[in-house]
Amino acid sequence: MKTQKAQKTHKLLDNYRHLTNFPEIAQAAAHWAKANPQATPAELLAWVEAGYGVEQWLTVTAKPAPFAMFGEPGVHIPYNAIEQMEMVMRLPVAQRGALMPDAHLGYAMPIGGVVSMAEAISPSFVGYDISCMMQLSLFDLTPAQFMAERRQLAAVLRGETSFGLGADFKTGRRQHAVMDDPRWKDTKFLGGLKAKAGQQLGSSGGGNHFADLMIVDFVRDHEGYRAGEQTVGLLTHSGSRGAGYKTATHYVGMAAAYTRQIARRIPNGYEWLALDAELGQEYLSAMQLMGAYARANHDLIHDHFVAAAGLGQRYRAWNRHNYAWVEDEGVIHRKGATPAEQGTVGLIPGSSGTTSYLVRGLGNAASLHSSSHGAGRWFSRTEAKRRHDEQAFLQHMAALDILHFGLEPDETFQAYKDIEMVMALQEGILVEVIARMTPKVVLMGGKSDDGD
Repeated sequence: MKTQKAQKTHKLLDNYRHLTNFPEIAQAAAHWAKANPQATPAELLAWVEAGYGVEQWLTVTAKPAPFAMFGEPGVHIPYNAIEQMEMVMRLPVAQRGALMPDAHLGYAMPIGGVVSMAEAISPSFVGYDISCMMQLSLFDLTPAQFMAERRQLAAVLRGETSFGLGADFKTGRRQHAVMDDPRWKDTKFLGGLKAKAGQQLGSSGGGNHFADLMIVDFVRDHEGYRAGEQTVGLLTHSGSRGAGYKTATHYVGMAAAYTRQIARRIPNGYEWLALDAELGQEYLSAMQLMGAYARANHDLIHDHFVAAAGLGQRYRAWNRHNYAWVEDEGVIHRKGATPAEQGTVGLIPGSSGTTSYLVRGLGNAASLHSSSHGAGRWFSRTEAKRRHDEQAFLQHMAALDILHFGLEPDETFQAYKDIEMVMALQEGILVEVIARMTPKVVLMGGKSDDGD
C-alpha cells in the first residue's frame, strides 16, 4: 500500500477548496500526514473531517422539482424543451417552475421557461439579451388616416430607427439620462461598456427585434379606450444590445467559476451565483442597469418617432421578458416569459405577419404569475431557413397588405407557432385579452447579432 507521503494531499481535500480557510486546512493535513507516514488516504480524510467538519458538495437532484406546463407535450411544447426544463428543475437551488405555451429549446433553459430559485440568480437563465422587452405607444390617429399616410409614416420610422450589428447614431443624436446612471461606475467591467452603450443608445438588435406600426382593436375597456374602438400604435421589441450581451457573457463565466467551487455535476450553462454573496449582488445590479438601458432604447425609439411624425401619444405600456425578479418566494427567472400578475398589463407579439396582443395578467400561481412572451418557434433558425417558402411568404404578406422591411427567412410567420393556438392555451387562464393588434408596417433587424 502506498504511504500517505505518496498521495497528493490536495486531491483528497478537494471538497474543502472553496473555503476561505483552505490554506490552513491543507497545511494542517500535510503536517499530520508527515507525522503519520503509514496512514491511508481514508484515515487522513477522516482526520480532516473530525477537525474541520464534513464538506458536502451540492449536486443535481435525482428528481426534478415540480413545474407546470401550459400546453400538451409533443403537441404544443416540444419534448426537447421539456427535457431541458427537467434539467433546470434538478438544480439544488431550483424550487418550482413553469413552461409557457410558446416554450421551445433555448440555451440551458427553454425560451418560455420560468423558474424560482432559492437565494440564487443565474445569468444564463436571464439570457444573453438582458431585459429584452416590448413597448407599445398608441397615437391620436385613426386607422383610415394611418392607412392614407402609411408609406410616409413607414419612411419616418425607418429614418428614426437603426437595427442590427453596428447599429448606432451620430454623436449627440440620441441622449438619455441612463448614461449618467452611477452604476456604470460600479465596476471596471461596466465602465468599459459605457462607450459602446452610448454609441448604440436608441438602437435595436438584429434577428427577431422589430418596430411595427399596428392597427389596434380593443375587445375590452382599457385606460380611456372602449371595447370596439380602434386606434393606431407602434410596437417595438428589443433589449440591451451589445452592452447586455457582453454583461451576460461576463457573468455567465463568473457563475460557472463560482458554481464549480460549491457543486459537482452541474452542466455547462446551468450555473448560478448566490444572491447573498457580493458577486451575486454585483450581477443583480448590472442586470438592473441593463434593464434601465433597454427601457431607454425603447423610449428613444418611440419618442423620436412621435416627434418626427408629428403625432400625439395617448398611451404607453411595456414589459420585460428576459429578467430576474427578487420576490418573497425566491428569485423568479423569466427567460422569454411575460410577467402576468393580477391586473398587470403585458404585450404578447405574434410573428412578422400575424396578430399581436395587449393583455392583462390573471395572476395564475402555477405559472409563477407569467404568460408567454410571443408565439414561440417551431424550428431552430437553421431549420426555419431550410423550410422557408419565399413565394408563400410574399403571398401571405400581400394578402394581409403588410409593408415589410428587413425580414430574414428565419423570421417569417412560417418559423413560428400559430399565435392563435398559443393565445387559446392561456386566455382566461394566464391572461385576458385587452386588444388585438394587426401589423401594417413591419420593420425588422435582419440577421441575428447579439444573442436575441
